[in-house]
Amino acid sequence: MSRIENAIVDMYEKLPVPYGLVRFGVAPDHPEVKNCQEKFTEVASSPRFNFIGNLDIGKDLPLASVIPHYNAVLFAYGASQDRRLGIPGEGQLEGIYSARGFVAWYNGLPEYAHLSPKLDLGEEAIIIGQGNVALDVARILLSDVDRLRKTDITERALATLSKSKVKRVRIVGRRGPMQASFTIKEVRELMTLEDVAFETIDGSLFSSDPTKLPRVQKRLTQLLLKGSTTASSSAQKSWSLDFLQSPTSFVGSPQDSGKLTAMEFSKTAFQTQDHANPKAKVQRTGETSTMPASLAFRSIGYKSEALPGMKQLGIPFDDSTGTIPNASNGRIIASSLTEEGPVTYIPGMYCTGWVKNGPTGVIATTMDDAFASAEAIVEDWEAGLSLANGDVTGPSKRGWDILAADLKIRSRQTVSWEGWRRIDAEERRRGQLRGKEREKITSIPEMLDVLH
Repeated sequence: MSRIENAIVDMYEKLPVPYGLVRFGVAPDHPEVKNCQEKFTEVASSPRFNFIGNLDIGKDLPLASVIPHYNAVLFAYGASQDRRLGIPGEGQLEGIYSARGFVAWYNGLPEYAHLSPKLDLGEEAIIIGQGNVALDVARILLSDVDRLRKTDITERALATLSKSKVKRVRIVGRRGPMQASFTIKEVRELMTLEDVAFETIDGSLFSSDPTKLPRVQKRLTQLLLKGSTTASSSAQKSWSLDFLQSPTSFVGSPQDSGKLTAMEFSKTAFQTQDHANPKAKVQRTGETSTMPASLAFRSIGYKSEALPGMKQLGIPFDDSTGTIPNASNGRIIASSLTEEGPVTYIPGMYCTGWVKNGPTGVIATTMDDAFASAEAIVEDWEAGLSLANGDVTGPSKRGWDILAADLKIRSRQTVSWEGWRRIDAEERRRGQLRGKEREKITSIPEMLDVLH
């Protein structure tokens, strides 16, 4: 909008509310991470921007009906599915959840509003995966509920967490500390939780001389070796980072075969002595271990899915990676580079974020990626290249102006930016009554009722 005069941007959102992962993925005790909403609000306030909420493209409105009305289309819909472990017991035992679902539940995503995780089944919890989401889950499980009351966590989540019996959380990974994907900030927060102790890590997993490590690895090593500010002898709760363990099965209780009681693992070992290499590989040793668990969360990554109608329109999708094939600048590839010729692109089709790169990076890197894809659109426009439905010298497409009339015929209620502001005001009003910033509305029908 700032680079192309009179450009109009229509943003379609499945939910009635904006902000996506910032609203439903960022931990409630990390309000500073949500500051990017301010920039979004600034852009959305422009008369050349249309927010169209409560519209699921591909289901509520066919993709084939949308694309003809635009000069350029940018796919930025992220990753909606979590990866499964694929081990015995995963789909049969009570007490096993996806970290994605748990995070979405306490953040008020309507899809998971009625998850009702049973945190009162026992004291032991295991999280499979060692990324920042895993550490978020651990921190929420171990935090004093009163610490969370002033955040925008849902009241339903607070009620469930207040009844939790969890006292020990293990965060388990296949490799070692230098290969884990969590960040120093997340580890430090867990280390400083009140009345929560950290269990010591085997020193042999670290470099014999941490001072020779790169800066980030050195700081992480020092932090993990130093441990928590609370001694184990005085702590009410504890957590650990368990390395070199590959999950093999969930184990049911002998008394009640439908309930989780433990997890079994195959121990792994590094293939070389270069433990500090972030890409170091491991292999199974043949040894096994068992850890008690009343609750388990899988946190091994997310995956995007193709939108309905993509295949019919010739828009490729790689199911193995969960991404749209693209060049680094976000232009969608029509055919791969072969001996017969160079790579070609679908005119006017772009992608960004997790559906472009896979579920990697933090919000800042995802924003940078979005800027790069937007720059590609500008470059193609300024170069006079052929875009979707004709080149830049042809007539401008009317986008939402045309589609809105079609949707009125379909009787589909959509939400404008002004509509979102009314929902926002109602959430803030409800939050004020509870002494917090907002109380999120977790039901789509209830969100829409606010607009009537």
